[in-house]
Order: sequence, then C-alpha cells, then structure tokens
Amino acid sequence: MDAKIKGKPRVRNRYILLGDLLLIPIVVLGSFAIRLELGSAFQGYIPMILWMSGVAMLIKPIVYYNFGLYRRIWIYASVQEIKLIVMAVTTASVLTFLAMLGLYQMRLFYGFSRSVLAIDWLASILAVGGLRFTFRLLAESRSNPHISKILPNTRRVLVVGAGDAGVLVVREMQKNPQLNLVPVGYLDDASEKQNNQIYGIPVVGKLTEMGQVLENRQVDEVIIAIPSAPGRVIRLVADVCRLKGIPFRTMPGIYELIGGKVSVTKLREVDITDLLRRDPTRVQEELIGEVISGKSILVTGAGGSIGRELCRQIARWKPRELILVGHGENSIFEALIELQEDYPSLAIHPVIADVQNGRRIMEVFKQYRPHVVFHAAAHKHVPLMEMNISEAVLNNVQGTRNVVRASIQSQVERFVLISTDKAIRPINVMGATKRLAEMIVLDAARRTGRAYTAVRFGNVLGSRGSVVPLFKRQIARGGPVTVTHPEMKRYFMTIPEAVHLVLQSSALGTGDEVFVLNMGQQVRILDLARDLIRLSGLEPGRDIEIIYSGIRPGEKLSEDLWDDGQAFVKTIHPDIYKLEAPDKLSGKDLEKAIDEMIRLAQEDDPQTIVKMMDDMIPGSAVQIATSPDITAVD
Repeated sequence: MDAKIKGKPRVRNRYILLGDLLLIPIVVLGSFAIRLELGSAFQGYIPMILWMSGVAMLIKPIVYYNFGLYRRIWIYASVQEIKLIVMAVTTASVLTFLAMLGLYQMRLFYGFSRSVLAIDWLASILAVGGLRFTFRLLAESRSNPHISKILPNTRRVLVVGAGDAGVLVVREMQKNPQLNLVPVGYLDDASEKQNNQIYGIPVVGKLTEMGQVLENRQVDEVIIAIPSAPGRVIRLVADVCRLKGIPFRTMPGIYELIGGKVSVTKLREVDITDLLRRDPTRVQEELIGEVISGKSILVTGAGGSIGRELCRQIARWKPRELILVGHGENSIFEALIELQEDYPSLAIHPVIADVQNGRRIMEVFKQYRPHVVFHAAAHKHVPLMEMNISEAVLNNVQGTRNVVRASIQSQVERFVLISTDKAIRPINVMGATKRLAEMIVLDAARRTGRAYTAVRFGNVLGSRGSVVPLFKRQIARGGPVTVTHPEMKRYFMTIPEAVHLVLQSSALGTGDEVFVLNMGQQVRILDLARDLIRLSGLEPGRDIEIIYSGIRPGEKLSEDLWDDGQAFVKTIHPDIYKLEAPDKLSGKDLEKAIDEMIRLAQEDDPQTIVKMMDDMIPGSAVQIATSPDITAVD
C-alpha cells in the first residue's frame, strides 16, 4: 500500500525505476527513428540500437540513482529537481557515449551516429523529467483550489503580501486541502502586481484598500505574510480586522525565521512583538560567519531567553561545536532537545555550572577551549535584585569576573558581554552590577588586546520576568492592569532582533568597546498595556481597567543608552553604535574595588555595597532607591 504524505499519495520510487527501464529503450529507438526514419538506413543501425539500449539500461539507472533521482518525493518537485534531472541525464549520456565509442572501436557493430546520441540526450531529459513531473501534476489536480471551496468548514483567506512568503503560504493552502483554507486574494502595495494573478489567485488591491476589500468580498480570515513588515503595517491590518470582526494571523517576523522555513504551519496569532517590529537592516552578515563558522562557541545562561536565542542563531552559522552553560538543568535540557532536533549534525555539549563557582567554570573552559564566548548569564529582575543585593553582586559581578578570567586563561579570542541600558547612570542594583561587569570585560580587553566587548540594549519583549507576561496575567484574571505612571517610557526590542544585532556587534568588535543597539523610539508602557488588552479581544477602560501605582522615588520616566558627555560613533551597521569614552577605572584599582565588593557581598552588607557602587560608577544613584514593588515595571 502506498504511504501517505500530508493526505497525498506517495508513488514509490521503485515504480519510477520501472518506468525509466521501460522508457530508456523507447527513447533510444525513437532517437534513431528521428535521425534516420524507418528505412533501409535504419535497419543498418539495428546492431547499434541493441547495443545502445543495453548500455543505456545498464548505465543510466545507476547514474540516476547516484544523483538521487530515486530518493525524492516527486509530488513536490521544483526547479531544483529540473536542474538535478538535467545534470543526471547529461552525465549518463556522456558515459553512454564513451561506452558506445569503445564498443564501436572494438568492431562489435558497424555504423556510428553521433547525432543520435545528442537526440537521445534531449529525449531522455524530456522522458525522465516528464515521468516525474507527471506525479506532481496529478497531485496538484487532486488539490485544486476550486474543489476545496465546496468542502464543509472551509475558510476563505485574504493574504496580505504577494511576495515570496505570501506565494508560499498560498501554495501550501492549495496543496493541502485538509487545512480547510482557500485563498481568495492578495493585498499588496506594489503597483505592478495589481489586477494580476499569482497561482490563479488575484491581487485585489493595496493595503490601504483593505477595509473596502473586506466589505466587498466574503473573507473569513486574514493572513499577514510579510516577514519583513514593520509594526505599523501589522497594526494597520490588525486595526482594520478588529473593526470588521475578522480573525487575523501572521507569519513570524524576519528575525524569527532566520534559519527556519517559511510555511503555513508557522502562522500564529498576532502578538505585541509584531506591533513593535521595525524595518529589518541586515548588513554584511558574512562577518558573523567569519567569527562563528567552524569555531567552538560557548554561551553562558544558555537556558535563558536571550541565551537560548543566541544558541539558535549561532547554530545557523555552523560552528564546530556549541557549549551550553547554565545553572538550571531543566532549561538547559529543553534548549538541548530543541537544538538537536533543528541541527542534528551539530556537536552540542550541555554543561550544568554556576558562574559563581570559579573553579568549576575554569574546568569547563579547560575542557572545551572555546574560541568565542557569549556571556548572557545574569540576574536581571530589577525589583528582586533590590531585595537581594548581595546575590546580585555575586552572580553578576563575581560571575562575570570568573568567566572573564577563564576566558583569558584559555586564550578565548572573542568575548561578548550581554549588558543593559540600565547600566547607564544606574538607579538600581541590577543596573549597577551590569555596569561593573562591563568594567571587568573592558579592563580585560585592555590588558590582553583581545576582542572583548559589551553590548547594551533595552528591554526585550517576551523574556522571562518582563512586563508582557505580567500584563497578560493581569488581563487573564480580568484586570486591572497596573502601570506606574502614564508617561513611563522604555525601549523595547524583540528577542530575535536583539540577538541578531548582538551577533553583528560581535563581528565588529576589536576590543575595549561598548556597543549600543539602536532601540528605535521609546514606547509608553501605557500604550503597551492598551495594545495587549486589544490583542486579547477586549477594550481598555471598558473591559479591563488600567490603574496607576505611582512612580517610585529615583525611578526614571525614560531610559538612557549612554552617559551624558560620552560620544558615540556609527559603525558599518546603521543599528549599532560604539561608545568612544568607556570607564577609565581599570587595572589594579578596579581589581581591588571588585575584591572588596565581593567580600562585602559574601558578608551580606548591602548598605556598604550600595554606597560603594555610587562611588565607583559615574552618575550612579542606587542608594536613594526605596523598598521596591516586586511587580513594578522597570
């Protein structure tokens, strides 16, 4: 019984082999008939015909097999398969020609027509390709979109975007009728596409005409198929669909699809990260490959939100091996399973280790000898660190120094610290510890001359402990949603985009640099809360109340990405800047100060720690912070 693939019959390749064996002598006979016609001249070549048929039946199936023509599912044949067929037939024809030439010189037959061999080559391409693409044509006729329209529970879909991604989504719907989705039209702003059809589906208008299209056509669902679409486009579509009461889904953004495959199965509900998308900028990506490809890469905090995404994108660049270092066994295990499924040929080493344990970290580095280190392990929850000051120092400061020391000892070529905008003029303990971590990394760069750098960016949407999960929980229980102040603003970036820019920064670093990511415009937390409420199908103020808890003393209404008086310079990437005047506290002075702070943390003396932070860090005002609200947005 034939196997089934997505509801379609799969023709076993042994039947294709039998078809080839039948067609090979027919093609040979036809080639002679075309060249010589059926007359006395044709009869003189019968010995050559028989020999050529035998030789071709021996050589060609073997060549076709080695080219993989019997290991493919031909109902999904594409242009790549056409190229493969031409290469296989050409190779087989050349070998057949050489064999026939040798037999002719051995006088096994008389009369040798070179033109017949050329005709045979062309006819073989048509026969081999025709046999295989017949199965695709039969498969497509079974999934005719016009037939799908009459099936029960079928949903009529309007596809936003008539580019490559939109076309792939439409083809997936057409080839898989069991999805119960029928494309009825595209929306696209390209004027040359208007009133044209792509795979039988018309382009029915531009995005600005969406409301009119939804009124005039029966549409059950809208799919946004523009991975590079900025947030304003997603918001436009979402607002119109919400107004018309039509469900809508989207394809993930371009950074989420890095290394992935675009298909209809990737569709998901629109979320807040889509509304905040920016126009993607991808400059000289080959530099990332030079840093990562073929190298041993170690990531600390590999089980966290940023660390795991780092591993996903690093794996795409084919490193020699990837070492996942983390303290939480469950998160490291989950990251390992995901990466093994997506990159089965990649050597992945899961390591359970705490960065606070300097001896353990040193042993890990001695064992694996990484070329590049991404240090993402850190305590990052601002209010919790206000309540656990000593632990923040031991993990974020001592932990960073342990990893840097191990990197120096193991001759690590490149080191990247994941830092934060809260390290600038810090008013909380978490930000201050990250600034001290930056000092440690930059001091190591000055002492070793190696490419040890730090990358600062703001809040990432969807990370564990971020504001979005908190708001979602408040919405799920019926509200209210708590915002500290109506004018509170923060920088936000999606995790995949932030990580992509971190990798780009790592390729730009030469040492002793702080890179700052262009976070775009700051977003009002109030607007973020309203968007999340609306994406939940509710209305702010009517279904879910928003209340203000009040700004805390010393808390910033908006964030900074660099200190006053610090200049920044552009890099070759428009979304990455480099600070010119990093901290000058270094060498023995820095070492002595860090030793003292770690001693205070081990003795659990938070008051003295905070005072010392304010003395060491320019513009720091940590000591004026009051008792934190554990659920406050920072």
